[in-house]
Amino acid sequence: MNLVRLVCRHKTALFLCTVCTFAVVLVFLAKCTSETLKQGHADPPGLAPRASASDPEQHDRSAPSKDVSAFLVVLITTGPKYTERRSIIRSTWLSKRVSDVLAMFVVGTLGLSNEDLQNLNVEQGRHKDLLLLPDLKDSYENLTMKLLHMYSWLDHNVDFKFVFKADDDTFARLDLLKEELRGKEPTRLYWGFFSGRGRVKTAGKWRESSWELCDYYLPYALGGGYILSSDLVRYVHLNAGYLKIWQSEDVSLGAWLAPVDVRRTHDPRFDTEYKSRGCNNKYLVTHKQSLEDMLEKHQMLQRDGRLCKEEVKLRLSYVYDWGVPPSQCCQRKEGIP
Repeated sequence: MNLVRLVCRHKTALFLCTVCTFAVVLVFLAKCTSETLKQGHADPPGLAPRASASDPEQHDRSAPSKDVSAFLVVLITTGPKYTERRSIIRSTWLSKRVSDVLAMFVVGTLGLSNEDLQNLNVEQGRHKDLLLLPDLKDSYENLTMKLLHMYSWLDHNVDFKFVFKADDDTFARLDLLKEELRGKEPTRLYWGFFSGRGRVKTAGKWRESSWELCDYYLPYALGGGYILSSDLVRYVHLNAGYLKIWQSEDVSLGAWLAPVDVRRTHDPRFDTEYKSRGCNNKYLVTHKQSLEDMLEKHQMLQRDGRLCKEEVKLRLSYVYDWGVPPSQCCQRKEGIP
C-alpha cells in the first residue's frame, strides 16, 4: 500500500491509482457476493427447490427435522370471523381429540384489523388450534393461495401420513376415516368425490378467466372434504413456484396433480358437492351443513350410533367411470349413497 501511495503522489500516475483502487473494490464486492450466495438461497424468490428427477429420495434427505408428528392432519379452511362455525366443530366431530390426529383451523391474517387480530389471539390462547397465515389476506379470491400456504406449512413442519382438508361447513366421521386410512398405503392417495364433467365457468363467483386447458375442468376432488397422502402435499409444496393459480382451489389441485401418477379414489360416501345430497348413514363426509345440522348429527351418533335422524335423498349420486372420457364420467343413478 505504501507503493500505491507513492505512486498516487505523482499527478502523472493518477490514472494508475484510480485503476488500482477500482480493482480492489471489485475484488471486495465479488467476495461479498460469493459469501451472500453461500448463506442465502440461490433459487429465485417464490420458486421452491427441486430435487433431481433421477434421485427422488433427495426430498427426504433435504427435509427439515419436524417436531410435530401425526398419523392424520385435519386442516379446516375458515374465515377470521367464523368463530361460531369453529366452535360447533370443536364440540361435535372434533370433540374427541386423540394423540395421532392434529386438527387446525386455517386463517389468513394479512390486513386484519387490530380487533380481529386480538379476537383470534384470544381464541388461539384458549384452543391452540389455529393455523394463522400472516402473509395471506383471507378472501375468496385467495383460496388457491391459501391452499398453497397451508400445504407448504404442513410439509415443512409436520411429520404425517395423511391430511384431510375440509371446509368449516363440513361434518366428518373422523373415527371412520382414520380407521379406513389404517388400511391404505400412505403414498399417492387422492381420495374424495370426483368430478370430471364440470364445464368451465365463464361468469359469476366461480369464473375462471385464465383457464386455457380445455372446455371442461380436469378431474378433481370436490373441496368440501378430501384426503391426500403426505407425498402429494410435498409435491405441491416443492413445486409451488411453478404452479398456475386458478380461481377454484379444488380445480387447481386437480390440475396440479393431473400429470402425476396418483391413485384417484372416488367415494360416494363423500357428500361434498355444492349442496348436500341429503343424509345417509354411510356418509363419511357431509358438506354444506348448518350449525344445527352438525349438532343434530353429533347427537344422533352419540345417542344411536347412526348419522341421520332420518335418511333423506335430495339428489342422485354416481360412481365415477374412469374408463370413459371425463365428460361421460359421472352418470347419476339410483342405489348409490
